[in-house]
Amino acid sequence: MNKSKLFSLLQYVIPHHLLSRLTGRLAECRIGWIKNQLIKSFIKRFNVDMSEALHEEPAAYINFNDFFTRELKPGAREIVADPTQLVSPADGAISELGLLQQGQLLQAKGINYSLTRLLGGNIEKAKPFIGGSFATIYLSPSDYHRVHMPLQGRLLETIYVPGRLFSVNQATADNVPGLFARNERLVCFFETPAGPMALILVGAMIVAGIETVWDGQAAPLVRKVTLKDFTDPQPVVLEKGQEMGRFKLGSTAILVFGPDAVEWREELKNGTQVKLGEALASLKVKKALEAKKVLETDKDVLEVKSNSAE
Repeated sequence: MNKSKLFSLLQYVIPHHLLSRLTGRLAECRIGWIKNQLIKSFIKRFNVDMSEALHEEPAAYINFNDFFTRELKPGAREIVADPTQLVSPADGAISELGLLQQGQLLQAKGINYSLTRLLGGNIEKAKPFIGGSFATIYLSPSDYHRVHMPLQGRLLETIYVPGRLFSVNQATADNVPGLFARNERLVCFFETPAGPMALILVGAMIVAGIETVWDGQAAPLVRKVTLKDFTDPQPVVLEKGQEMGRFKLGSTAILVFGPDAVEWREELKNGTQVKLGEALASLKVKKALEAKKVLETDKDVLEVKSNSAE
């Protein structure tokens, strides 16, 4: 039995949530010498590039979680402005991407899993995405761990789905069937220039939490499927490149779009490294024209308001 297979099998018996809670407590520790040593050891172990961080010194962070969700310096990532281009929501590596086949996403070679199950088990939530496309991005421990919008979007609904906390690295993806639909996750539904989009933040072993900019910590006190509606008079609208959430310790983000919405860059494949803000896909012709029209309309509205102010 190879090491990857053994590692994956051992995870079935590990107390995922207990381990994650204990790790979470340590990550919140504010005792100076403990948190500084944790941060320094992590930087050395995973070769973290602190030159990109707004605060480069470990002592500047109040605890390990503050360091792990560190902010980047202004201009550290360039967000492709072209409205016809969809950008990467995070730093990481492409795990898989492509078309949805019969309501299934590709997890790894020879392993597929259910879109309906990924989105919380409600087939009505999955219907708009049938025949669409997806991209899975794995955030390694050394990566920047805030997740941003791949394009402008209006938040419609979130679904918190409790689950296991398997590791989400390639070794586990290759050996644990339905990995991303088993793990705890937060499913965020948006309306975008590319049509409906689901952005799923997947928890993992020792991930101490998933947070969003509109709701804070995602996991509710009661571990059950929890829906929240955001179609109220004051909707949550996020711009392309704007932060939408973050992981306290690393995990995975999955993008799902409907049919004829986006076309992934041809050179992207399993293992391709990507950075926040770089182009991942083009909106297909009809969607691209609509996106340009919306941009031009927004510009006209802004010009009218500007003239009125004068």
